[in-house]
Amino acid sequence: MVGFGYDVHRLAEGESLILGGVIIKSPFGTVAHSDGDVLLHAVCDALLGAAGLGDIGEYFPDTDAAYKGISSVELLKRVTAMLVERNYRLINLDCTLVLEQPKIMPYKAAICENIARVCGLPLERVSVKATTSEKLGFVGAGQGVQAYSVCQIEQIIEPTTT
Repeated sequence: MVGFGYDVHRLAEGESLILGGVIIKSPFGTVAHSDGDVLLHAVCDALLGAAGLGDIGEYFPDTDAAYKGISSVELLKRVTAMLVERNYRLINLDCTLVLEQPKIMPYKAAICENIARVCGLPLERVSVKATTSEKLGFVGAGQGVQAYSVCQIEQIIEPTTT
């Protein structure tokens, strides 16, 4: 089964920028109810979608004070546990960030390692790419950040004995 996730957040000066659970040095960051990790939110949605479990907002609504400022790493841990409980195994993740600034290359290895660790995947099964929108649209104007994620999962079915 394949799942696709997408998320977007507005950027503002003085906010923190966390991507893939890694703090990114930047004068601006995401405006959000949680920690605003747009990348992990897209990953959560991809995982939930692959398993037919809906989306991140159904489980962690931004109207619930319990999730105010929550780490998206914690959200990803909870989503991963939901899949394990249902006998799903994550095979791989492929993600793309769309952001004009700052450059992500210096953080890319740490982001991949963090996602792999949280999801229980070998590092070679996690891909994170970053691109710009060539100064087009709200992302190009530096007003926001987007993330896309696709994953493959399989359901592990225990053999029955008769």
